[in-house]
Amino acid sequence: MSNNRHAASPQPTVVAPVDLDLAAVRAFVAVTDERYFSEAAATLGISQQAVSKRIAKLEAGLGVRLLSRTRVGAEPTQDGRAFLNHARALVSLADQAAELLRNRRRTLRVDVLDTRLASIDVIRAFHRVTADAEIDITTSNGLRSARAALANGSVDAAFARACGPLGDELVSTPAYLEQAHLLVGRDHPLAALPQVETAQLAGMTMWMPGNAAGSEWADFWNLFGAEFGVHIDDSGPDFGWEYYVEEIASGERAGLVGEWCHLPSHARTVQIPVVDPIPVYPCSLLRRRQNDHPLLTPLVRFVKDRFRPFDPGRQWLPLADRADFVGTGA
Repeated sequence: MSNNRHAASPQPTVVAPVDLDLAAVRAFVAVTDERYFSEAAATLGISQQAVSKRIAKLEAGLGVRLLSRTRVGAEPTQDGRAFLNHARALVSLADQAAELLRNRRRTLRVDVLDTRLASIDVIRAFHRVTADAEIDITTSNGLRSARAALANGSVDAAFARACGPLGDELVSTPAYLEQAHLLVGRDHPLAALPQVETAQLAGMTMWMPGNAAGSEWADFWNLFGAEFGVHIDDSGPDFGWEYYVEEIASGERAGLVGEWCHLPSHARTVQIPVVDPIPVYPCSLLRRRQNDHPLLTPLVRFVKDRFRPFDPGRQWLPLADRADFVGTGA
């Protein structure tokens, strides 16, 4: 009789996973880079003894010797050289993960031309409806500095008139159209009017000392003046809003300001809406395409929801701005 018994199949060997201490891996990389334990300790901001203990713990966990000491410093062994690239990758991945979390926690940095302008109201309204939104406001000289600030990451978003090509790195979303108001003293001939038609401004001089040469807002008002026969006087001095309002209140001068501009209060000035057509100043939200700050997408959505498109039947914009403000934008 034959004995037809089958031999039992061998069971696969189970290798227990090794839990690597990232601090020890970082110490190993530092020693290989610096060659000396003392230099690695200075780089890591710990004691030389702590570096030695971490390396010993790592070698014990892996069951191999990673470093050998020589007269010219520590050198990786054959096993150490084989492990080094993986060790660098582990440290790099950990640093990237930590940086991602830091970026999620950091404040959203927003650039505005002036904290008295309408863009600050948009940011305040967004902050009120967004839980735990941490926002830092910076002021600049508008589009001219915002381009560079967005490109180098010193700000995450900027409010400005986005005239001209922005390049491939920046994207623009229409934010708002702000009606122009005539600002005059109470003794001015137009002061008693509830509103003033644009045609009534023809031949008048509007004193606007803040219209810096080459700025996007100076360009806007110069285009407005050319189309409606209004002279824009940008002569100084420009000593700020308080001085500007006082000068308007004390004489026959007139100026143009935004409807939502937070002007200093003065009993001797009057703001009168300009109509037929309504000149509207275009402001956009600019940001860099590759910026992944978690608050940036909600801010863009908030701006889009509030935006009211350009109405060519009632409002006036320079030709260069109209296409971007008819629809909802990017």
